[in-house]
Amino acid sequence: MPASEAILNSLAANAAGDQDFLAPAARVKGNGTAGLIEMTDLEHADRLRRMREGTLGSLHSWELVTAVDGPGIRMTIFLAGCGLRCLYCHNPDTFQMRDGEPVEVDDLLRRIKRYRKTLNASGGGITISGGEAMMQPRFVAKLLEGAKELGVHTCVDTSGFLGRNVTEAMLDNIDLVLLDVKAGIPELYKKVTSGDLQPTIDFGDRLAERGIETWIRFVLVPGLTDSEENVEAVAQIVEKWPNVSRVEVLPFHQMGRDKWKTLGLKYELNDTQPPDKELIERTREIFRSHGLTVY
Repeated sequence: MPASEAILNSLAANAAGDQDFLAPAARVKGNGTAGLIEMTDLEHADRLRRMREGTLGSLHSWELVTAVDGPGIRMTIFLAGCGLRCLYCHNPDTFQMRDGEPVEVDDLLRRIKRYRKTLNASGGGITISGGEAMMQPRFVAKLLEGAKELGVHTCVDTSGFLGRNVTEAMLDNIDLVLLDVKAGIPELYKKVTSGDLQPTIDFGDRLAERGIETWIRFVLVPGLTDSEENVEAVAQIVEKWPNVSRVEVLPFHQMGRDKWKTLGLKYELNDTQPPDKELIERTREIFRSHGLTVY
């Protein structure tokens, strides 16, 4: 039995019913680009043309997970490339699009079709993540359209920073969005990500107008994002969106520290410890006080 099939069977045994959010440490090991045809022999010009068309994407990896990237068993697709530089990023190897492997959208859809019965039976589907998924909007658009034609639930995990790249047609094919609100104070957002907060708010407003189910993700980093002022600011932004069905408070961890070192990148949170249970619960209570369902 292939390793991916064994993982799928294991996940299926644990996917019944709603489950609490599991920290990233509970992920199974990703499959890289296993099982997919890597188009490494394409000429540079042809590769760029096909990426512009959306028939070719830059893929970091894919994996099968449960209770992490949306409901049920998910096939999570990690695309390469990100416009932000979050201080706590645990996948800095997804920063550059050129570091991914070129993969055809049709090949990825064939892989989704292979698993769709189990995905659907568990109430799961696909989740497109990154890096930042919207660095490759045309590829994502074709992937979403193809998945919906297969009858598979679709989810996009995004910071919303490139929400302007999401067309109305793409929104038609999205069932769920995992929206990462990294800070609620503009100056702090800039410090955490190097980007601006407003695009995330604008994208959240669009999702609310369309009534697309949204789960908010907030990474709790001691000494960085954990102040009551910041958590209150995030909650005040989120409470305005009636389509938000849950908020996930994600405890900071050091699983990506070695990657930063290997890549020769400066890692500013080297001495930061994960939040304790008391801090996590206090943070959750702030969100709950705004009428939000929190995990």
